[in-house]
Amino acid sequence: MSDIQPWYKQFWPWFLILLPLCAVIASFNLLFTALNNSDSLVAEDYYKEGKAINMDLQKVNYAKQIGMQYLAVIDDNTVEITQHGGPAYTAALNIHLYHRTLEEHDIELKVTADGSGVYRIPLTETMKGPWEIRIEGFDSQWRIQQRIDITDDVEYWLN
Repeated sequence: MSDIQPWYKQFWPWFLILLPLCAVIASFNLLFTALNNSDSLVAEDYYKEGKAINMDLQKVNYAKQIGMQYLAVIDDNTVEITQHGGPAYTAALNIHLYHRTLEEHDIELKVTADGSGVYRIPLTETMKGPWEIRIEGFDSQWRIQQRIDITDDVEYWLN
């Protein structure tokens, strides 16, 4: 006569319990990941932001009317911006460098020019890939914004 083992000492009940248990563990892991990594690209007040874009376009059009033009030279550790068109502007600039997908890499600064008229921004890490650069006058009457793809030692005309 054969000895019948209790169910908890057999292979198949544990195998059948293990499959749904793996699915439960994976779903808790996915829930934990979803709760800790919120999507920063979605705006809650999208309507107000849409209306603000129309106001921004007026600033961009005004900058084109008066002929504002800047040259940006992006090095490994600095960004140098100089004016090459439009009425001379010597006040501070609001400069925003937006990464297209990673909000934690964005840079927003108020920068003043040195004696030679160059606006310098020190960088903590090298910038590569797609970025949006936005230059705005301190009085917020004009704005230049442009999408650029940053590569090694290239100059970018912003107008």
